[in-house]
Amino acid sequence: MFTPNLLTANDKAGAYPASYYAATANATAPFAKLEGDQTCDIVVIGGGFTGLSSALHLAERGFDVILLEAHRVGWGASGRNGGQVGSGQRREQDDLEKMVGREDARKLWDIAEQSKDIVKSLITKHDIKCDWKPGILHADHRARFVPETHEYAHKLQSEYGYDQIRTVDRDEMHEMLGSEFYHGGSLDMGAGHIHPLNFALGIADAARDAGARIFEGAVVTSYENQAGKVMVKTRDGAVVRANKLILGCNGYLDALDDRVARRVMPINNFIIATEPLGDDLARELIRDDVAVADSKFVINYYRLSADKRMLFGGGETYGYTFPNDIKSFVSPHMLEVYPQLKDVKIDYGWGGTLAITMNRMPFFRKIDDNTFTASGYSGHGVAMATLAGQIMAEAVAGTMERFDVMSNIKIPVFPGGKAFRFPMLVAAMLWYSIRDKL
Repeated sequence: MFTPNLLTANDKAGAYPASYYAATANATAPFAKLEGDQTCDIVVIGGGFTGLSSALHLAERGFDVILLEAHRVGWGASGRNGGQVGSGQRREQDDLEKMVGREDARKLWDIAEQSKDIVKSLITKHDIKCDWKPGILHADHRARFVPETHEYAHKLQSEYGYDQIRTVDRDEMHEMLGSEFYHGGSLDMGAGHIHPLNFALGIADAARDAGARIFEGAVVTSYENQAGKVMVKTRDGAVVRANKLILGCNGYLDALDDRVARRVMPINNFIIATEPLGDDLARELIRDDVAVADSKFVINYYRLSADKRMLFGGGETYGYTFPNDIKSFVSPHMLEVYPQLKDVKIDYGWGGTLAITMNRMPFFRKIDDNTFTASGYSGHGVAMATLAGQIMAEAVAGTMERFDVMSNIKIPVFPGGKAFRFPMLVAAMLWYSIRDKL
């Protein structure tokens, strides 16, 4: 079965997609091209949140770090996503308590809280201009979901001591959102939202300032372990030799390591950005400028940009190629929630490839004595991928406590392995899309 290379299937080599984020990216000095063979302590593959955070935290610890990015830093999902910095893990604490027990579920909650903290602390420490705003509103599109949402908010308050979340009833939901689509939900003011590409660029600049060597346009084709060392080969023939390797490739891993690919699968997500709406209409749509994520299985997620555009994400595909017209693909999802936007111009439409796991928990592993990986954040990666870099830097330096908590989570292999995971997932997602309509 032919498998296109996701690094080139939908995008122009070495160029950011034509997204709102790329159009409003902060200026940053260019990164070098890899020329000739190099040696270092740690080599990191992937210039998204995972890889950039790994490089930053390793360099701050005094390691000689090389980061290899196939296109541009923040080029993949890290620079294309909905920008939501959510609380908790991708799975709720009820599920985690059943999955790993109450003690480890508490550890996973604490780690998730640390993931939000690291985003905020990096923004402050490095003065990253990325439009941080507090608040994520969970909106239930079915009335029958509301009692469970309220019960979960109360659980977080009473059992986890989390006082940043509260319940929202139908009337207040309609005051907060200019939509009749929802029946209630919860508001989490400990969460928030950012301009993700500018956040990634800020981490990249901080890593460079700390001494990390970052190379763009460095397409890795393979790696191998030799006598306790790792050798990474690139498409242009350059080789990087290091003591240890961090894989931070997420949805763009491709064939680089089948041990990861059997458990981590790429899917595509899509976002549109309207023209600027003006203060009055923007406030009518999202009164308090929070981000919104709804209860659909194929989730709608949206927020206002700094210049008062609606950034609306909706729809997924499970093949390798993006729709021909992303604006037309996403617009019906937005108009179902906000029919009053039917005559508003859509200025941008873009797609990106993220990665999911079978149980939607991230895949942290030490896959060889000198090789670490973290990926499969399943749409919850802005904060967790950033923390993953710090956790892997700790592990490389010999402190395994948080890495072990994450790597002890069992991540099932996709049925059929890498070759047949797509048709299996498509069948499942068709069922869930029908459920969303019921």
